[in-house]
Amino acid sequence: MTKLLSISISLLILIQSFGIHVDDILVFDDLIEHAEFHSKEYGDDFFVFISKHYGALKAEHSTKHQEEKEEHEQLPFQHQCHTASISVFVLNQFNTYPLEIEMVVDRDSNYFYQVSYHSLAQDGLFQPPRQA
Repeated sequence: MTKLLSISISLLILIQSFGIHVDDILVFDDLIEHAEFHSKEYGDDFFVFISKHYGALKAEHSTKHQEEKEEHEQLPFQHQCHTASISVFVLNQFNTYPLEIEMVVDRDSNYFYQVSYHSLAQDGLFQPPRQA
C-alpha cells in the first residue's frame, strides 16, 4: 500500500512538472474531435495537426483560420503559466562607530575550581552482593 501511494504521488508530481493540468485531461476529447475535423477538412495527419496547433506551423495556421479561433482556445495545453522568482540579498554599508569600547579586565578574581563529578561506586552503593 505504501509503495502504491509513493508511486502515485511521484507520478502526480511528474505530470505536474510537464505542465499538464486536470482541465487539460478533461478537454482531451475536444483535441480528438478537432484532429478528426482537420483530417476530413484539410487532409492533415495527426503529426501535422500537432504542428499546426502546438509547433512550428501554429502562427501560420492561426492567421489563416481566424474562424477556428474559439475552437483553438478550447484545446488542451493552451494555458501559459510562468513563474519567476527573484531573490535579492543586499548588504548595508559598514558603519564605523565613533565610540571606542574599552575592554575591562578583572585580574583580581576569586575564581576556583571544584570537582562536580562524584562517583557512586566510591560510596559502596553499586557493590557486588555479600553473603551473610
